[in-house]
Amino acid sequence: MGSLFSRGRPEAPSPSFADIKARQNAEAAAAQARKDVEAAKTQIAELIRSNKESQQKAEAALQAAIQAAAASREQTDNEMKAMRQAERAANEARCAAEAAARTATEEAKQRAAEAEEARKRTAAVQEQAKRDAQAAQEQARKLQEAANEEKRKATAAQEAANASKKAAEEQVKTANAAKAEAERKLKEGIQPVVTPTPEEVSAAKRRVKYREDLFHFAVAGVAGGGKSSLINAFRGLRNKDAGSAATGVTETTLAMARYGSPNAEYPYVWYDIPGAGTLKIPDWQYFNVQGLYVFDCIIVLFDNRFTMTDIAILTNCRRFKIPTYIVRSKADQHIRNIMKDMGYDSDDDESEDQKKKLYQDARQQFIQQTRQSVKDNLKSANMPDQRVYIVSNEPMLGVVKEKRPKKIIDEIELLNDLIGEAQTRRARRDAEVATIMKEK
Repeated sequence: MGSLFSRGRPEAPSPSFADIKARQNAEAAAAQARKDVEAAKTQIAELIRSNKESQQKAEAALQAAIQAAAASREQTDNEMKAMRQAERAANEARCAAEAAARTATEEAKQRAAEAEEARKRTAAVQEQAKRDAQAAQEQARKLQEAANEEKRKATAAQEAANASKKAAEEQVKTANAAKAEAERKLKEGIQPVVTPTPEEVSAAKRRVKYREDLFHFAVAGVAGGGKSSLINAFRGLRNKDAGSAATGVTETTLAMARYGSPNAEYPYVWYDIPGAGTLKIPDWQYFNVQGLYVFDCIIVLFDNRFTMTDIAILTNCRRFKIPTYIVRSKADQHIRNIMKDMGYDSDDDESEDQKKKLYQDARQQFIQQTRQSVKDNLKSANMPDQRVYIVSNEPMLGVVKEKRPKKIIDEIELLNDLIGEAQTRRARRDAEVATIMKEK
């Protein structure tokens, strides 16, 4: 064996095409394996080490095959076998490398997909967190605004409460002062002022059947003053005529009575008001209880003397700006009484001239006494002077019937003034209605 090597190494036999092909395949497989392993070495370090070991084995096998081929032709089969083994090993290594590469790629894709999914979830969480933060900020802003509004309301409520408290204290103070003033006035005999409510005014108008197209006269005063008889005379009726107001020696009017005018030319309504002193009503309450504040004109009628009830009616009429007429009734009876006081006796035979003179003297005395008495009473009540009309029912009936009664005093003036008052107010109302319609 030594002699053979001493004679020089024989030339290696030329590899066959299959050997060359196998070698090329082995080298290509090894190169491909190295490339695949290199691409995935960061992810499959263990597989790379395994691939390197396989490559080393393949190189060792190849080297062994070369050495075996060079050593002897006889070893060709063994070398071929070894080459085939090496090829199989290389193929296995390549397949393993490819499988490892595919696995690594799939894992990388899966991890990338998981990473993308995680990124999306993170982005979604961040977006939701951003929206939640914005919503929380908006909620906090609204809560702050609500708190500020509640604070403002609380402050306003406190201010309103303070104002209400102050107003209540002022009202209490005013009420106490009013109470003290009312007590003082009551002690001094000054009656309180009572103003009806709008509901009371409406109720009073319904009670008297008030109509805007009519003029409403109320005849008021103390009981027994002759209100019913005067209303009958104004309407052109005698006390016993059909449709006349009931009359009598005692007060017959215990409830308000309404009488229309028989003459359609004069759209008047006359109201017979119960006399003061018959309903257990204090003088100062008579005006409001009877609802006199709804009438267009009030005749304050008295017989013998001017009373506090008459003063109370006039005072309240001034408050409500209601026209008033002070009338003393039964003038003929009072004049006859004065004539008797002067010595007149109907049974005596006196001349007509003496009777006329006595009548004129008694008439003049009655007129002067009446006017002076009313003037003094108005002055005592701190009220302005006002004319008093002195009338008798019989002459008034004659004036209404357009006759010429002889013994008249103020009947004509009273009737003309009442008619004029009604016409003036109606003209004023018509003008107001025309102005309203024009504005519309």
